[in-house]
Amino acid sequence: MGHCRVAFVGAGGVAVRHARHLAELPDVTIASVTDPAGPAADAFARATGAAVVPDLSALLADPPDAVYVCVPPHAHGPIEESLVEAGVALFVEKPLGTDPGTARHIAGLIGERGVTSAVGHHWRYSAAVGLVRDMLGDSVVRLAVASWLDRVPPVAWWCRRDLSGGQIVEQAVHVLDMLRYLVGEVAEVSAYANAAPPSAPDADIDGATAATLRFASGAVGTVAAACCLTWKHLAGIDIHADGLSVAVREDAITARTADGPLQRELDPDDAKRSADRAFIDAVMDRGAGRDGILVDYADALRTHELACAIAESAHLAWPVAVHV
Repeated sequence: MGHCRVAFVGAGGVAVRHARHLAELPDVTIASVTDPAGPAADAFARATGAAVVPDLSALLADPPDAVYVCVPPHAHGPIEESLVEAGVALFVEKPLGTDPGTARHIAGLIGERGVTSAVGHHWRYSAAVGLVRDMLGDSVVRLAVASWLDRVPPVAWWCRRDLSGGQIVEQAVHVLDMLRYLVGEVAEVSAYANAAPPSAPDADIDGATAATLRFASGAVGTVAAACCLTWKHLAGIDIHADGLSVAVREDAITARTADGPLQRELDPDDAKRSADRAFIDAVMDRGAGRDGILVDYADALRTHELACAIAESAHLAWPVAVHV
């Protein structure tokens, strides 16, 4: 079967979650970790048995089979470039950056080198989301509504536009990816923002954003995002097609037809585990191989471009076309 040696760039909360799931896999060893925050790297190492190394160069001196890139949005770019040049498979946590240009450059390098890649849009790996795709089938989708109404996450960089890209790019990108996966590509967006930032130190991101979407299929949609609450109120999408309405949340799927409702409760960790398992299998060329990865870097780039288009439209208060 072979054994997969994995390393981590970044030792924050999302890295810890990936490491916890990877530790459940008997064919994975977490070999090393690097993070400029020494205490975080040390805590990660104690929990996983990984060796702490000072930087990416030291991490690549004994090349692992795969690297998880779990860094804030503004730190993306040089890390991925070095990994691709070294020919190392990479799992990149969303978002891919704060702007589309950096991600387009990395996508081009990955395409040239043929490196295995995956991105952390784990909602796609939910068995219930697969059920929704089957239910929709060839149905004509008329309307899709995406929402992310939440609090400010407890990390200092999140409320800085130059560090996170804003809520649409950093957080609501999950539901934008679901829109693409279940409804199709978006051709044009028109967005407006409430520019008053949330109540947090040094915050300069928009407190709320509302957008309308025109899908290439002819369907229409909306996106609503706000980070002014002190609790997570709503995150998900609602799809309305001929004779069918479906609500997709991270912890539940609810569908309704003329015959009545259907509900499926979900454990969000199941989808996250499946995303990690699919990536490791692809790296080791097992199972479905790369076909088991439901969102690679090139696909995630399209979602990232959609998020950046909405952010741009909100800044300009003008419609923005999305490359389809």
